[in-house]
Amino acid sequence: MRGLLYIIAVILVIGWAIGFFAYSAPGLIHVLLVIAIIALLLGVIRRA
Repeated sequence: MRGLLYIIAVILVIGWAIGFFAYSAPGLIHVLLVIAIIALLLGVIRRA
């Protein structure tokens, strides 16, 4: 389960980076970044 969270977080960060440089959907870009950060935090909290 932890590995899956990290994979999802990495995919979301990559999507955010692509969207950030493409300027296609500014609101969606920040939502993706927030979701990725939350997924990473959940992974760290569950590990501890």
